[in-house]
Amino acid sequence: MTKQLDLNDYKQGIADVYNRRSQTYDDSEWHLLICQRLLEYSLIRSGKHILDIGVGTGHIAIEAARIVGDGGRVVGIDISSGMLEQARCKVEALGLNNVEFQLADAESLNFPANSFDQILCANTFPWIEDKEATLRQWIRFLKPGGVIGIHTPADTAYVGYVVLLEVLEKYGVLLEASNRIGTLETCQSLFEDAGFEAIKIKTEQHGSYIGLEQAKATWEGISRPPQGKYRNFSSKLSSEQLAQAKAEFEAKLEALQTDQGVWDELTTWYVIGRKPETKIL
Repeated sequence: MTKQLDLNDYKQGIADVYNRRSQTYDDSEWHLLICQRLLEYSLIRSGKHILDIGVGTGHIAIEAARIVGDGGRVVGIDISSGMLEQARCKVEALGLNNVEFQLADAESLNFPANSFDQILCANTFPWIEDKEATLRQWIRFLKPGGVIGIHTPADTAYVGYVVLLEVLEKYGVLLEASNRIGTLETCQSLFEDAGFEAIKIKTEQHGSYIGLEQAKATWEGISRPPQGKYRNFSSKLSSEQLAQAKAEFEAKLEALQTDQGVWDELTTWYVIGRKPETKIL
């Protein structure tokens, strides 16, 4: 029998989205780029034990398995069975025998303390609901001196989201997507409070110009509860308010349009931290 996770509505929505996307997920060069950059910053070495949280279709896990070799081990977890199926197929085709995949909730893991040399989390940490509690849990799984590496968008990233946030605030609606850490200082404090040290945050700009209609599509993507990634806001406003807010949202985006399109600012942070050598958890 296939293992089933007991997920809340928010997480089940995310799992459903990525199950549907699993067949085409590898078409995205963006996700691959994020994983490659995080791997570069994390400096994985031969013989290490790696935990890949939100493994997806295996971008990081597969490359990490090649690096750590037969003396190392990679465990990848994800809440999407569809994504894991794709990852397993790729690992089987490549003949890798030092990779293990598990269907699991990143916020409810139960590995023994001091199990891994490194924890990597690309394209997943933004959706963690209780980030501080989760980091406190993850640091337990690291060996003393072990390293964590995560990627997250800055609070200024994604033009459609930022503009929508601004518009809805006028109507007393705070859009909480569980995907924003806040400022750079807040990010630093989050990892320090969880017990990490020697924290380095690498900042990169992956922005590009996008079409106006693509930017406007943010409204539909966020306003429909089945998307799962965002808290539904449409039920908090009357139909008249919704229509007015949408019109304001689109007008603001139209004002940003240039001959090249709308600039989709995408400042990305790669956060690297270390568990203290003497940390007792």
